[in-house]
Amino acid sequence: MTSADNSASNRYEFGANWASFIDRHYSIERRRVAGDKLLSFLGKESLEGMDFLDIGSGSGLHSLAAFDAKAERIHSFDFDPLSVRTTGKLRHLAGEPPNWTVERGDVLDVDYLEKLGTWSLVYSWGVLHHTGAMWQAIENAAHRVAPGGLFFIALYSSNVVKPSAQFWLDVKRRYNAAGPSKRRWMEYWYIWRFRLGRNPFRLPSLVKQVYEKKKGRGMSYMTDVRDWLGGWPMEFAEDQAVVDFLKERFDFELVRMSTGEACTEFLFRNPN
Repeated sequence: MTSADNSASNRYEFGANWASFIDRHYSIERRRVAGDKLLSFLGKESLEGMDFLDIGSGSGLHSLAAFDAKAERIHSFDFDPLSVRTTGKLRHLAGEPPNWTVERGDVLDVDYLEKLGTWSLVYSWGVLHHTGAMWQAIENAAHRVAPGGLFFIALYSSNVVKPSAQFWLDVKRRYNAAGPSKRRWMEYWYIWRFRLGRNPFRLPSLVKQVYEKKKGRGMSYMTDVRDWLGGWPMEFAEDQAVVDFLKERFDFELVRMSTGEACTEFLFRNPN
């Protein structure tokens, strides 16, 4: 993750959540699924001939997927030192390839970003809305896309959030202020109310959701629950506003968009 509000005492422990995910749930299957999902959304069979900038690498699983997809050059950075360390573990697992670098960095640090140059694929999934300055983060990241390059981002969407954006912002504040037992209670509350709809007969549907979470991006259901409840700082974006912003500021063309339960995935091309 990256953050403008990085000194806030109530900031969620993103890095700890991702470290736990890798320690408990990493597998060859999740690695394969993450790669398949990445290439599927890009509409590609491999990343040969491309380089990959992973902004807010988190667990490092998708940087690893880019490596498996034969990206020529990979650079992963994250604001959270524990996420940097976790991404480094996966780089080590890949044999510490010299074409893959991992370091601490901040998407809101323009000087840092300018030193990175431009990339044929800039990737940031579920990160930029956690910076405390989402639109600035989107703009900074977009500047790293090379002419003809692709920009793959995912943002929490205000189009689909229920009951309301303000409701969830309040939940996130309470979750981050809570101790371990209260947090666990809130996780069960969330699953009972919003995943089971207070109906125990929907349990088979929940089991299916858990399986599809693993199948979709190689993620863990409970890791994502904690990230959703705890993710702070946090902003929502209206889907069309994102498309309009990148068209007006950069003339980026929307290639593909996929809406989900919370995040909308966008794939843009820089035609310039």
